[in-house]
Amino acid sequence: MIEPIDKKTWDLRVSPAQHLHGDFLVAGVTGAFGVRVREEQFLTMVGLRVPVGSADRDRLAQILGAELPARCGEVATGHDVVVLWLSPDEYLVISQSVAGSTLVSYLRAGVSEGAAAVVDLSANRTTLRLEGPSAQAVLEKGCPLDLHPRTFATGTAVATNIGRVPVLLWKVGTDSYRILPRASFADYLGRWLIDAMAEFKLLGSG
Repeated sequence: MIEPIDKKTWDLRVSPAQHLHGDFLVAGVTGAFGVRVREEQFLTMVGLRVPVGSADRDRLAQILGAELPARCGEVATGHDVVVLWLSPDEYLVISQSVAGSTLVSYLRAGVSEGAAAVVDLSANRTTLRLEGPSAQAVLEKGCPLDLHPRTFATGTAVATNIGRVPVLLWKVGTDSYRILPRASFADYLGRWLIDAMAEFKLLGSG
């Protein structure tokens, strides 16, 4: 069991999209055309690279509580973590409850020296949660992927672009997505989403 984060350490941090929280609330749409966006703050994100065929993969699976994802789009769920596939030997380990330093220590204990890389990337990205019946339509305004549920199923996460911003797009529910941009793009992408949602606010008030 990986030890949870001490949430007292969060008190003084400022998230990349914190200044937009009020705007996100105002932009929210309810009803049949509903869509809303919010920032999920301070998720732990650890980059993991481990060679294909390495014995380290079995040790890491025991630590994580799940086998490393095997193909593009696959997400594995383990002990207080999820693991997103980025390439055949690269993964992003995400946790809502485990501190980055703790997770890094656990993962480094499972890899051979020089054979793998474990890096705390928590400050590198933030997470925007977009949800509601119109969430897919909002994304389709700026994402080149085919987002139809037959193609982009719940539980899928891939690297793509939204409004020209490189992101990881992770479908976590029928009408719910986590969008992971780099922190420096949080303001631009947050405002892009607000603008893309405006149409549905007008439809909802009609």
